[in-house]
Amino acid sequence: MPVDLVILGAGPAGLTAAWLAARRGLSVMVLERSGRVGGLSASFEVAGIRVDHGSHRLHPATPPHLLAALRDLLGRDLQLRPRNGRLRVGDRFVGFPLKAGELARRLPYPLLAGIARDAVTVRRGGGDTYADVLRAGLGPTLYGALYEPYALKLWGLPGEEIDGDQARRRVTADSPWKIARRVLRGQAGGQGRVFHYPRRGFGQIVEALAEAAVAAGAEIRLNTACTRLAPGPDGVTVTMAAGNAGDTGNAGDGGEPTEPTEPTETTLTAAHVFSTIPMPLLARLADPGPDPAVTRAAAQLEFRAMVLVHAVHEGGRWTPYDAHYLPGPQTPVTRISEPANYRVSAADPADRTVLCLEIPCQVGDDVWTATDHAELVRECLDRSGLPPLNLAGLEVRRLPHVYPIYRVGYARHLAGLDAWAATLPRVTTFGRLGLFAHDNTHHAMAMAADAVAALTEDGWDATAWSAARARFATHVVED
Repeated sequence: MPVDLVILGAGPAGLTAAWLAARRGLSVMVLERSGRVGGLSASFEVAGIRVDHGSHRLHPATPPHLLAALRDLLGRDLQLRPRNGRLRVGDRFVGFPLKAGELARRLPYPLLAGIARDAVTVRRGGGDTYADVLRAGLGPTLYGALYEPYALKLWGLPGEEIDGDQARRRVTADSPWKIARRVLRGQAGGQGRVFHYPRRGFGQIVEALAEAAVAAGAEIRLNTACTRLAPGPDGVTVTMAAGNAGDTGNAGDGGEPTEPTEPTETTLTAAHVFSTIPMPLLARLADPGPDPAVTRAAAQLEFRAMVLVHAVHEGGRWTPYDAHYLPGPQTPVTRISEPANYRVSAADPADRTVLCLEIPCQVGDDVWTATDHAELVRECLDRSGLPPLNLAGLEVRRLPHVYPIYRVGYARHLAGLDAWAATLPRVTTFGRLGLFAHDNTHHAMAMAADAVAALTEDGWDATAWSAARARFATHVVED
């Protein structure tokens, strides 16, 4: 039977779209290749504790109507929590969010003097790389101490090889004066001193969205991958394969270990398709596919992978902090989070906790293929001046698509692929992967709401969607 809307991917963007479209009375089918909803926003259990795929927060910058909708779905489980992290600068930790008095006491005098000198120095912009933009805005001292080494760890490239868009999309406080205002006053919205987080882990958000979508009439098919899309003026023929090739639980889709099953293909017709999967994958699924130039452009778009090491610590909480940020070269780990410190939950045991160590890498490199993660954990803590662990177990997950890499020249490749995608009748791509964007969960949900609003009884409101895409281009990641 034909359906009004098929959605590829059951992450925050896809599930929000499914819920809102089903509430409007549309017939909706969501196809998700893994065995659970949520993608990188899912939660799962390690040693009886709910943990996430890295550090996730719902930011105060969430649009009020979306925040109100989530409060309706989650009730009191959606908690407002104070931020309590630490950032390692040089050889010492400072609180994060930053505090003026602590910075003055803790940071080395030469670093403080250099930052002060850069704040009153007039600099002229030169090129348009990540290094150019941040050196001009923040000054060479702060860039060299913090942003330069972090870029190399996060994206695997020196700042001179990263497009300036990376800085504009990822760094909200891009001058010493903006940093000073944030330190002295905090910020009511966005990167402030509080965040929202569910009692049962960040994945409770996508679980609630999925339940609401199903309750409104949507169908969610797990372990089902789209294998072919044939768009036409009267509808989109969608071929799907149910089943899986076997999953160890470490492949990065959030699924539990499964035994292989023989896939079975079926076909249906959709009035419209929303794609939240990576745009290069959409190009491979489309029939007919793009011309060779677009295919070559798609192959140039890169994603940074990540290995997550969840370490079980016996003896109660490891530290009182929710996250430790490690931009320096002493360790490949960029951040250590302790999920139980993100929330207040009676379900969290008092005698143990779990840490999540995030290690950016490339698929197939030495980090991706490493096996002795216990030694890596010990070296990270020792070199970073962090307390030792009473290690009682490890669980490792490998995520192949985490951060889009904005290598210099990426915009040209993305523009060609995006222009081709716009020509597909009755197919719309959005979401973090769908637009190759560094976006937060609330950004993905906002995209989904705009996409559903552009669906009209007469078809598709291209004008409204064009305006929405212009808004998406102004998104800046909140951390």
